[in-house]
Amino acid sequence: MSTEADKGDYGGNEEIEFQAETRQLLDIVTHSLYTDKEVFLRELVSNASDALEKLRHVQATGTISGGGPDQESIPLEIRITTDEAANTLTITDTGIGMTREEMVANLGTIARSGSKAFVQEMQRKVQADDPTDVDPFGQGIIGRFGVGFYSGFMVSDKVDVRSKSAGKVSDDDTEITETNADPIVWESTGTGTYSISPLSEDIRQDRGTSVVLHLKPELSQYSNESTIETILKKYSNFVGFPIFLNGNRVNTIDAIWLQDPKTVEEDKHSAFYKYVSHMYDEPLETIHFRMDAPLDIKALFYIPSFHQEKYGMGRMDPGVSLYSRKILIEAKSPDILPEWCRFVKGVVDSEDLPLSISREKPQDTALVSKMRRALTRKIISHLSKMMKKDPEKYKDEFYKEYNFFLKEGICQDFESQQPLSKLLYFETSKGMAGELSSLDEYVSRCPPEQNDIYYLFAPSRELALQSPYMETFLKSKREVIFIYTAIDDFVMANMKAFEGRNFLSADRSELGLQDGDDTKKDEEDGSSDESSNEAKGLTSSQASDFCAWFQTTLASKVSKCKTTNRLTSSPAVITDNESGALRRMMRMVETSEGGSSSNSMPLPKQTVEVNPKHEIIIGIYNLKEKDPMLAEVLAEQVVDNCLVAAGLLDDGRTMLPRLNDLMLCIVKNNVKEESGEDESSKKEA
Repeated sequence: MSTEADKGDYGGNEEIEFQAETRQLLDIVTHSLYTDKEVFLRELVSNASDALEKLRHVQATGTISGGGPDQESIPLEIRITTDEAANTLTITDTGIGMTREEMVANLGTIARSGSKAFVQEMQRKVQADDPTDVDPFGQGIIGRFGVGFYSGFMVSDKVDVRSKSAGKVSDDDTEITETNADPIVWESTGTGTYSISPLSEDIRQDRGTSVVLHLKPELSQYSNESTIETILKKYSNFVGFPIFLNGNRVNTIDAIWLQDPKTVEEDKHSAFYKYVSHMYDEPLETIHFRMDAPLDIKALFYIPSFHQEKYGMGRMDPGVSLYSRKILIEAKSPDILPEWCRFVKGVVDSEDLPLSISREKPQDTALVSKMRRALTRKIISHLSKMMKKDPEKYKDEFYKEYNFFLKEGICQDFESQQPLSKLLYFETSKGMAGELSSLDEYVSRCPPEQNDIYYLFAPSRELALQSPYMETFLKSKREVIFIYTAIDDFVMANMKAFEGRNFLSADRSELGLQDGDDTKKDEEDGSSDESSNEAKGLTSSQASDFCAWFQTTLASKVSKCKTTNRLTSSPAVITDNESGALRRMMRMVETSEGGSSSNSMPLPKQTVEVNPKHEIIIGIYNLKEKDPMLAEVLAEQVVDNCLVAAGLLDDGRTMLPRLNDLMLCIVKNNVKEESGEDESSKKEA
């Protein structure tokens, strides 16, 4: 057994031993480097593509000669053959091929990339100002690490490499001369040795290389045509050379993301969108661009006309895949775009993106983060332009379908929060039902002295307009944004401010609004009779007395009671309370996780603001001495009414016994009055 790696002429089988460190690396590559075994096909097809690209390069530069008409007529292509009976898989290319020395150098040493060496040689020639080099950097070359070939041993007991070289580079690197050497074969079981010998005359091998995998019995699925076709379409569908599987062309779709965005026709976009999205609609928007910072990027994004999450299909996976030189690196990559962009479909291709050795993940996380920010800005910029140029399409088609994702982005993607906030639309109190306004439009209508953006959560527009919290805004003629979902409540809480104005919920106690009438003018210190109270409301001292009684009587529910002039037709409201939408959502989550629906989230004590002019408050004040029990029941009902208005009452059924008692009290009083009238009538008669 020979250990020489560079023997000269030979006439028979020559067995060569791998170096010790090479055997160890081979074991790692075979068993630990790759996550999915099917990646072996991507690696071998990439090697075949590189061999074709190298030959294309030397043909284009005229540095190959003596090939003869037979060699020139052979097309540049990749042919794959499956044989289920023999349990083999063969990958053949018509590329540059290998000599014996190149086999020893490229296949006998792991982590020595022949493709990388080729590109480095091209760069060296450019530095020497070689005018004959028309493709200096080998733009179509895929390989970089020199380990892809050995992935074949993950699925094979034995690998045969048959090759016939297209020629040999002359000493002055100016041309490749034809060699008349017969084809040779490299064989190994991936253990300790490999052999190189002349190829048997009964096996045909034209220019190029054939890799024959003798598959492991338990991995016979890789000799199945449909399995191989699926893997090819997943990883290698955009290789720049034709790929034939058992005589049928596989890669029929062009990598249109590499083309000039201005030259790609709509029908190509339609076909490619359906390929990458696995959907059958037409894209709502197409975002096709190139950028060179933070690294060279070619991207093609589509926004579908609808998304699947609303149909109960579960949370969507990321929709953008990462490619490098048209080879799939990571399908549905979670690193390319933030999670809120998962509705976007498409591809990102970068030729100089640092990759892991297995080429299954990007390697430089800091650079990937910069790339993600740059791509996100592009998407937001496109949506912003769409919003300005075609607002009806944006609101009626895009925003109606995808507003949830934008709002999710505001809550999760802090860096994009401000530009995303400009893409939002809401109903407001000054608009009509269904009429949407952006935050910029809202701010443009604000008076100069208004420093806040007011919003109110309610289940519907009708209930929002009827809310007691709206009374002070209607009185002061201030516009209020209406929000109807829990995610909107989250958005307002996360944004905090927009264009220098703070977001302020309508249920806050300090709103900074100037009311048109001042209740202090109507308050007198002297003693007033009951009719005067009913006309003007409680005096300052009476109101203080009522608030103290109210807070003491309902100490389990009320932490503070005070008067307010924000109300006109409502007796009271609670202020500075927790979000009703958030509370309902938290209860729903806790219940879905097996928690109890009762007493799991006790409602904290509330701050109650009462309207001292309202007849109900005046009536309770007069009853608290005459009928303390009835006054207490009425006060409890006032608090629960406030909780209903704020969306904080967990279960309205808790009010039913009290409401029945109040109705019974009203009925009895009416019966007594009627009985008294009847008695009076009888006496008069």
